[in-house]
Amino acid sequence: MDTMTLWHISGGGFAALAFAALLVGFSKTAVSGANTVSLAVFAAVLPARESTGILLPVLIAGDVLAVLVYRRHAHWPTLWRLFPAVGAGVVLGTVFLLWADDAQVRTSIGAILLLMAAVTVWRRRQESAREADPDEIVTRSGRVKARSYGVLGGFTTMVANAGGPVMSMYLLSAGFRKLGFLGTSAFFFLIVNVSKVPFSVGLGLIDARSLLLDAALVVFVLPGALLGRWAVNRINQRMFEQLVIAATVVGGVQLLLR
Repeated sequence: MDTMTLWHISGGGFAALAFAALLVGFSKTAVSGANTVSLAVFAAVLPARESTGILLPVLIAGDVLAVLVYRRHAHWPTLWRLFPAVGAGVVLGTVFLLWADDAQVRTSIGAILLLMAAVTVWRRRQESAREADPDEIVTRSGRVKARSYGVLGGFTTMVANAGGPVMSMYLLSAGFRKLGFLGTSAFFFLIVNVSKVPFSVGLGLIDARSLLLDAALVVFVLPGALLGRWAVNRINQRMFEQLVIAATVVGGVQLLLR
C-alpha cells in the first residue's frame, strides 16, 4: 500500500487534514453528516482509495466522544431495524473496493458527495414541522424504507465514509428530536465504523503507517467535539447546513474534475 505518511505531506496539506479532523469531532456532536466535507478534504490531500482507510479511525474517535456525550438518548429499536441492511451495504461496498482503482474511487466519492448534497436538499424541503414519537413513525415507515436506507447507508459509508446524510434523512423522517437524533446516530456510526475495520484492514486500507498519521490527526477531534457540544444549542443549523451543502458540492466537483 502506498499510503502517504506524516512526512510525505506538506504543511498546508497537514493543516487541511487537521481541520478536517476537527470538523469530524464537530459533526459528531453538533451536525451529523457535516463530515462529508472532511472526506472531500482527505480524498483531495491523500490518494482517494487510501483516504477512506485513514479517515476511518478518525471517525471512530469522534463516534466514541459522541457516544460519551449522548449515550442516554439512543433509540435502539431503530438501530436494530437498520443494522441487517447496513451490513449488506457494507459487503457491497467492500466488493466494489476490491476491483476499483484510485481514479474510480475518487470519481465515486465525488459522485456520492453530489448525491448526498442533493439528498440533503431534498430532505430539507420534505421536512415538516410535525414532531412525533420515533416508535410510532418507524413502525409506519415500513421495512422497505429501512432496508433501502440501510443498504445505501452501508454502501456509502464503506466506499466513502459518507453514510451520514443518508442516515440523517432517515432519522429526521422518523421524527427524532435533536438529542434522540444525535444519540441514535452516535451509536449507529460507532458500531458500523468499528465493524468496517476488518474489511479495511483486509483491503490494505489500514496499516501501521496509516495509523501513524491517524495518531497525529486524532488529537484534533477532541476540540472539534467540544466545540460542537457547546454550539449544538446555539448554532444556526439552517445556515450551517447551507454552508455544508455548498462545500460538499465544491468538494464533489473538484474530485470529479481532478
